[in-house]
Amino acid sequence: MKEAFFQTARELAERGREHIPDPLRSSGNLVYSSPATLAYNSPGAQGFGVKRAALTLPGSVMLLVSPRCCGRNTSGLNGNGPYGDRMYYLLQDETDIVTGRHLYKIADAVQEICSSRKEKPSAVMICITCTDALLGTDMERVCRKCESLTGIPAVPCYMYALTREGRLPPMVSVRKSVYSLLKPGKRRPDAVNLLGFFSPLQEDCELYEILHKAGVKVIRELSRCGTFAEYEKMAEANFNLVLFPEARYAALDLEKRLNIPFIELTRSYDTEKIAKQYLLLGQAAGFSVDVSSCRAEAEKEISAFRASFGNPSFSVGEWLNADPFELALSLLRYGFPVKEIFGTLGEANFIYVKKIAFLSPETKVYSNLSPSMLLYEERKEDLPDAVLGKDAMYYHADTPGVPWNSEEQPFGFAGTKKLFRTLAEAMEKGRKNP
Repeated sequence: MKEAFFQTARELAERGREHIPDPLRSSGNLVYSSPATLAYNSPGAQGFGVKRAALTLPGSVMLLVSPRCCGRNTSGLNGNGPYGDRMYYLLQDETDIVTGRHLYKIADAVQEICSSRKEKPSAVMICITCTDALLGTDMERVCRKCESLTGIPAVPCYMYALTREGRLPPMVSVRKSVYSLLKPGKRRPDAVNLLGFFSPLQEDCELYEILHKAGVKVIRELSRCGTFAEYEKMAEANFNLVLFPEARYAALDLEKRLNIPFIELTRSYDTEKIAKQYLLLGQAAGFSVDVSSCRAEAEKEISAFRASFGNPSFSVGEWLNADPFELALSLLRYGFPVKEIFGTLGEANFIYVKKIAFLSPETKVYSNLSPSMLLYEERKEDLPDAVLGKDAMYYHADTPGVPWNSEEQPFGFAGTKKLFRTLAEAMEKGRKNP
């Protein structure tokens, strides 16, 4: 192979969802840990991986049970940061991995952690890695023993890279874990939970106003819960709003255990789709929705961007607050060419590929995780005018770009408006510093 593997959107659409080429699937080949994929490939490298996500539970601490390599990576990440004093380590040696003797040490380690802290933790999140996946460790049993000795809830967290392509990937499983301590209680008809992200929605997101106008007085997000008592009040919700697909499993569990129904919305940058989703939300929840002014503001921002910069072409990466294929499709529908997409294809987002193929059949699709990306080189004919995502910025270092991966989560019309405003700032800066 002499170049990075890619397929055009047309070629992928013709192959169909069941025949995605192996180089575009992370389970189909060796995984290439390029600088563009460190956040995606290593759960502890950047952003909200399993370990950091589990610690969004207020007052919790974590015991990482792992080989030395995983422990070293985690300690290097946390250092003296906000999670440094909440992370503890039980490191496995070769004998532990072969015999499983470390399992007898976990309860003692949890007792020592709880007794050593000035304030008792609200919960101990016990994070285990692929070694225990291969051993078949029964973590539910281990956690029950820990809880019986300390009186403090112990919650299993699975950092299994082996399950990334399975039914229950790590970031799906950890979302269930962080809500698992909610208990049945009195419900409030005017309370709603927002599930999906481990950091809050942008402050100006219109979803808050829509819910308030519908009579919702209390909107709770895990990331805005300052104490465990505030977290426990999430059990009062009349219904949950799932804003990211990886939270669906957690919502199903809450529906089963606490009888809290849920409605799912998808993050989109297509103003027409956003408007339809809000209309359907109102129909499902029994209230009227008028988003015409919010939509007009977002579309005004898009028009202003086009007036200033014409129809620039884009490369879209996956290290950003968006599904790269949905975002690419939205850009195409606005009339902006998309030359490349860097993304991992699966059943959930293949539906976008068919629509992209209709609008832009020659758009090239690469996988950051393919070892062939070692051979990626910029082609003059493929050079975009702007890039979105840290990975795309890595591949096109001299092109104006926007990382678009801040912890404040963009959503709805406000997210689209902010995207084009941020893009305009980057493009303007590129003009001044060619």
